[in-house]
Amino acid sequence: MTRRGLLLAGIACALRGDDADQIWDLFTAMAAALSDSEPGQFLQAFNPAMPGFDDLRENVSALLLAYDVHSSIELVDETGDGAARTVRLDWFLQLVDKQIAGGVTRRREQVRCQLVKNKKWRISSFEPLSLFAPPAP
Repeated sequence: MTRRGLLLAGIACALRGDDADQIWDLFTAMAAALSDSEPGQFLQAFNPAMPGFDDLRENVSALLLAYDVHSSIELVDETGDGAARTVRLDWFLQLVDKQIAGGVTRRREQVRCQLVKNKKWRISSFEPLSLFAPPAP
């Protein structure tokens, strides 16, 4: 491989690392927004044109109104390039009921997200959206 080829390969790896860091920062900010009961901050990660966005907005708002939410996220898999990525995450939620002492619900889902970069990364698809629905009474 030529020197130029080695240099370009190093730049490509660095760019991929920056994208991965930006995506991880996005999910970290989402988890923090849930913990801080900030639905607007949480929803900024999503493209509003995404299928199911309106239901997501309603569910997240209702969830944060009734529960204190604690999140834990682990990366399972990531594929794609500098324009689009598919990410699989192991997402754990602990929902503490604000009205009922000792009322705790735990959820753990493997989620699949598609992200698109247009100046910044935004989620264009998220499955299952039901992860953020309030628990049924």
